[in-house]
Amino acid sequence: MQILVLGAGAWGTALAATAAGLGRNAVTLWARDPALARGLQSQRSNARYLPGLALPEALATASGSLQPVLQGRVAWDLVIVATPMAALRGVLQDLADVAIPTVWLCKGFEAARDGHAWGLLGHEVQREVAPHARCGALSGPSFAAEVAQGKPAALVAASTHAVVRQALVDAFHSPVLRIYASDDLVGVEVGGAVKNVLAIATGLCDGLDLGANARAALITRGLSEMTRLGVALGAQAATFTGLSGLGDLVLTATGDLSRNRQVGLALARGQTLDAAVTRLGHVAEGVYCARTVLQRARALGVDMPITEAVVQLLDGSLQAREVVALLMGREPRAESDRA
Repeated sequence: MQILVLGAGAWGTALAATAAGLGRNAVTLWARDPALARGLQSQRSNARYLPGLALPEALATASGSLQPVLQGRVAWDLVIVATPMAALRGVLQDLADVAIPTVWLCKGFEAARDGHAWGLLGHEVQREVAPHARCGALSGPSFAAEVAQGKPAALVAASTHAVVRQALVDAFHSPVLRIYASDDLVGVEVGGAVKNVLAIATGLCDGLDLGANARAALITRGLSEMTRLGVALGAQAATFTGLSGLGDLVLTATGDLSRNRQVGLALARGQTLDAAVTRLGHVAEGVYCARTVLQRARALGVDMPITEAVVQLLDGSLQAREVVALLMGREPRAESDRA
């Protein structure tokens, strides 16, 4: 397959290297920054985002204007958008008239724009700017560094288009990377977005040394919140017990490679939000989409107390210990209650 990966961050680089290393794909990794692309080519590594990973010799690189790459001599079979959520709209606008299966890796909500009361999920952005494109998302429990090292992982190829799902399976399915197909794009996207917010809460829990019992309760109740919002947005409830729901939540909430978990840990230590984000040096999507998650939930009448507490923590209206008191002070209810 001829595969174009747009975005040379950690995850884009890891997937591009993985696909190129299988020996059955011709892969090009495109970087917006020409200097970064030159470094990838000359050093055969991405020192900024994945230091220590040797890129396969078969992996090609490109940079500069995207249109010449898209309209060049290569007949692309699959385009993978590996940018942060904030850049997805612009890239999809460039791809609006391109009849190539296209998927995005970013997990979260776009920031609210003029004419919208809240931010949009990836498929909602695509519906606005590239409504006729055949698109989807590749998601699931995955740290870029581990995938790049060839450690086993499983992901979900989500799209309403069978051709997109099959393209991802053909591109990546291997003895170390299993690709499962799903037609529930809404559910997969909601899981990917909300788990980042819940990982901040779990990092806070662990940073305050509240114990394994509290962590398990938080993850479980967080999964309930995620499912309620997803179903209200039109997702299938079963999706949230799978890789892009429970799987990604457990990984992001408990793994120390999780940026969102690291934000929660830093806030528990008394760091400011700005200091925590700056120290990461990478995007922590949960910080930027937490308010949108809460806005969407309120508009739909969905109760999300953990998410609400995280938003108050990020806004500075609650301190770390106050978040715990707020959640533990809620009225008792049956576990099966929708709230």
